[in-house]
Amino acid sequence: LSVSFFDQFMSTTYLGIPLIALALMFPTILYPSQTNRWLNNRLLTLQSAFINRFTHQLLLPLNVGGHKWATLLASLMLFLISLNMLGLLPYTFTPTAQLSLNLGFAVPLWLATLIIGMRNQPNHALGHLLPEGTPNLLIPMLIVIETISLFIRPLALGVRLTANLTAGHLLIQLISTAVFVLLPLMPSVAILTATVLVLLTLLEVAVAMIQAYVFVLLLTLYLQENI
Repeated sequence: LSVSFFDQFMSTTYLGIPLIALALMFPTILYPSQTNRWLNNRLLTLQSAFINRFTHQLLLPLNVGGHKWATLLASLMLFLISLNMLGLLPYTFTPTAQLSLNLGFAVPLWLATLIIGMRNQPNHALGHLLPEGTPNLLIPMLIVIETISLFIRPLALGVRLTANLTAGHLLIQLISTAVFVLLPLMPSVAILTATVLVLLTLLEVAVAMIQAYVFVLLLTLYLQENI
């Protein structure tokens, strides 16, 4: 019996296997493999059209130099969407509700964009720390503020994804618990609450996809600043 609503976010084990490992490996099963035929099947055709479309959208803010990141960004977005959507199924574990995992994605990718900027155009990268036309008295303060905001970026990426998924899962569990409690006492109120639960679940499906897109989109914006 669950002691706390937050127990659903604990990385438990089953038969000695950590559920987070199974959840991280499961999205690979959903992706069909390439065939040797001249014509792909319907699933591969739909998948290719979907990947090509949102990869095009992701690369809109980037110039030609950033297009080499297309495979990495598209793979990351597919992976995050799969994990977020799988976490909405019953008896599943959501790895992206763990801040450590999200920071593991955010920090290296953000650091890569920062290193690219410092290596290729250090003057331009350092120029972001001080806007043009700043009064002399505000220069030290603005440099400190911009430096702090620069290093907060990966933390904001990870916390945003974690907080949205955690809040959605908690709301679903709270409302579903209320439905079971109210059903024998006030059936009409329980039916109304169940309707809200269905609408909230649909909203969480949208949030799962949007948050994955926002995560990757912000990375593309950080990359554009440094190339």
